[in-house]
Order: sequence, then C-alpha cells, then structure tokens
Amino acid sequence: MRLDAHQHFWSVARGDYGWLTPDLAAIYRDFLPNDLRPLLQRAGIEGTVLVQAAPTLAETEFMLSLTDETPFVKGVVGWVDFEAADADAQIAALAEHPALVGLRPMIQNIADPNWMLGSALNPAFEALQRQGLTFDALIVPEHLGPLRQLLERYPTMRVVIDHGAKPAIRDGLIDDWADGIAALAHQTETYCKLSGLVTEAHPDWQADDLRPYVQHLLETFGPSRLIWGSDWPVCTLASTYERWLDTTDTLLGALTKTERDAILGGNAARAYHLRD
Repeated sequence: MRLDAHQHFWSVARGDYGWLTPDLAAIYRDFLPNDLRPLLQRAGIEGTVLVQAAPTLAETEFMLSLTDETPFVKGVVGWVDFEAADADAQIAALAEHPALVGLRPMIQNIADPNWMLGSALNPAFEALQRQGLTFDALIVPEHLGPLRQLLERYPTMRVVIDHGAKPAIRDGLIDDWADGIAALAHQTETYCKLSGLVTEAHPDWQADDLRPYVQHLLETFGPSRLIWGSDWPVCTLASTYERWLDTTDTLLGALTKTERDAILGGNAARAYHLRD
C-alpha cells in the first residue's frame, strides 16, 4: 500500500490552531477529506496518517471522528498534554479508538530544548508505550541530542522524527544537523520522515537544494527507516502535492523498487502498526 504518512486536516472555525493566522493566506481556510481525496487518487496513494495541528484534546477527538467516514485515513497521530497529572488516563481513553496510532507534543514550539527529559513526563511516555502507540517527534536540530537521551531512557519506544528534524536548508546549514542525525540514527531504532523539507528551503527551491539533506537521511537511516509524507496542506506554501511527490521520485531515483516502496508505504505501516 502506498501511504502518505503525514497530512493534516483543519476547520478554521474550531479556533484552536494558534499558529494558523491570516498572514498564512494560502492555507488560512478549511482543509478537509474532500480536498485531499482527488490528490491522493491522482498520485495513486491509498492511505494516509492524519497528524495533529493543534495542541488540544478537542482537535484529536475531531480528527478521530473524521476517520469514521474517511476510509483512506489509516491512523491518527493525536495530542495529549504530557505534563497533565492525568495524562496516562487521557492516553488510555483516546487509545480506545482504533484509529489512534501515535501522539505528538508540539516540541518545536516549547522554549526549553530539554523539555522532553523532564521527569513529570515519565507517566505519559510510559502510558504511550503501554498502549502500543508511536511517539512523533516534532523537533528542530537542537532537539536531536535530548531525543537521543530520551531514547536511552526508553530504548524500546517507537519514535518517528517529523520532517527530518527541520534542517536549515534555506541557510545552507548542514554540519551540526548532519552530526546529530547520524548519532541518533546509528544509536537508536528511530524512524524519520522524508517530509516538510520544501518549506525549510528557499521559495524558489530546486531538487538539488534538497539533495544533500535527503542523501544524508538515506545514508544514516537507510531505506528501511525513512517514511514519506507530504505535510499537506502546509507543503502548499512552497510546493504542490504533485511537485513534492515528483521531487521525491527524483531524489530516490537510485534506489531499487523494493527500497522506494518501503519509503513510500511499507515503513509507515510498520512504524505506526497501521490498520488495513
């Protein structure tokens, strides 16, 4: 099955998308299943992972409700306040819905780069693992070290890094990010998403701007731990859905069909234990 392992839906009137403001005019409107369905059909993509876009339980419940009438959504990565005193109970309650496959705190927006290492979060991480869920790490390069430390504490936790940890492509910075990625990839079993790179590049980006970053992800995580995602509709700030998929095909051109199929579906199914 070909999968898009990172996409969003939102309804602006719900009012809890703090980052989604009118200055982001291209995406400051509702994006719902009927908007994505024709793009998936043209691309030959059979399923998706729907990922949270607001730090609220209400949005997670909204996403889960959409899956009941949207068969192409194979799993939902939701949100829970990991610092809440009853985080474990909240996680258990959400996990009763079969579509919930993971949780994602919005770490990139938290000022303390070591936030994830706080002892107050231990019950949430333990509950996440007890429920068989995956931890989506929405991080930037400064979080790569702390994430590696977190996995020393929880070595069996399934983790997927979003957007390649957001390297500073538009500034041409690569060395520190590359070192952090390599250490994490070699010392843990973490997966990493090949997604979100176009919005980290110059507005007039070309495939060659992304190539050294994608090549490094391939060399470190290998084709068995990279997962393709569109980051739709956020990606439309920098690319059409079709262009990002075509660019992916170009950048993965040296791989075998088996390796490309893994990145474009098989690895996501394993990382998230997706339903059929």
